[in-house]
Amino acid sequence: MDFHISLWRPYLGALMMALATSGWAAEPLTLADALRIAAGRSQLLAANESALSAARKMADAAYPLPDPVLKMGVDNLPINGADRFSLTRDFMTMRRIGIMQELPSAEKRKLRAQRLSADALKVQADQQMTLSSVQRSTAAAWIDRYYAQALRRLIEEQVEEAKLQVQSAETAYRGARGSQADVFAARGALSSLQDRLSQALRQERNAALMLARWVGPDAERPPDGPPPWQTTYLEHGLTVDHLRTHPDLALAAAVVEAAEAEARLANANRKSDWTVEASYSQRGSAFGNMISIGVSLPLQLDRANRQDQELAAKLALVDEAKARYEDLLRNHEAELRVMLGDWQTGKERLARYASEVIPAAQQRAEAALAAYQGGKGDLASVLSARRDAIDVRAQALTLEMETARQWAQLNFLAADHSHQEQP
Repeated sequence: MDFHISLWRPYLGALMMALATSGWAAEPLTLADALRIAAGRSQLLAANESALSAARKMADAAYPLPDPVLKMGVDNLPINGADRFSLTRDFMTMRRIGIMQELPSAEKRKLRAQRLSADALKVQADQQMTLSSVQRSTAAAWIDRYYAQALRRLIEEQVEEAKLQVQSAETAYRGARGSQADVFAARGALSSLQDRLSQALRQERNAALMLARWVGPDAERPPDGPPPWQTTYLEHGLTVDHLRTHPDLALAAAVVEAAEAEARLANANRKSDWTVEASYSQRGSAFGNMISIGVSLPLQLDRANRQDQELAAKLALVDEAKARYEDLLRNHEAELRVMLGDWQTGKERLARYASEVIPAAQQRAEAALAAYQGGKGDLASVLSARRDAIDVRAQALTLEMETARQWAQLNFLAADHSHQEQP
């Protein structure tokens, strides 16, 4: 025991000093705090925010008319003879300046903006999926940290009791009221608990390191819990509206919207856009100046094999996106029903542990101790019963941790905006 504690004393001392100097010892880390900090630290969310801003600005820029085109040139410039390369002597030579404007219909411009807005919806859905993933991962890491601490405290309590048991066995042996075998058995039980404590400390340290991935230095703050794993908004029934909040489905719905916007735009492209042009031409001083006005319109001479085929392709992509959405909806419905069933089963098992399993193990340990103290039992039976009681409580903690992790997967199915950093 002394050798084991000596290994950890520098680490524990440094940790306690850090907590004392930072003031975190009095500020436990709640689950809500962890979620808020993780959302604020996520670089993926920052990248999503930038991408979303870019997509929205692109949509805003799509509706106005295209930029007009400034056109300048020289027409009918002689390249041989006496007037070659002269801009003024030949009556046909003109210095021209003009402007051209493409005139897509307001409907087409609106549809292009809607198409880019659908891209923004996809980016927004991806952002929500990232936020949901960050929150689920953070909640799972926080839960692991909390239950690793709870298990370590449970074993520490048992270590202290085992120390007293060793002292009692040694005292009884010196007073000729016990055997040397009892002393060895008590010491063996203490060593076993010390080894379990070493494992628990390692698990707690590793859990803190994993939580630090999401919350940084705040992972050193003691978790404040337990998490509210007993209830979730999905426990009263899984509806289609609940399923649609799943980030994967929200992204798939945005893909459907983008495909439909593409199809609407392809249908609008079956009508040609007009282009108007006006120019002013200046000739030599001996000749009159001129203006030119023109209109151009593409001729869709093979619409059946071009524009109509493009529209058919876009409509096929809409059907594909809808089919993928429906398949994803069914898949997630099955997954969530399994998760909800596992969570409810975990609750039932924990209730059984609390009402039957743990009390029975504790009563057996107390009965074995009373028999030993009354001279009707041996210390080995007491130690065995105590080990069983510890194992049962540890199993209950492990089951509660698994149930809490299942709760986190359900409860943070969709991003919880209440834990995001406020601007």
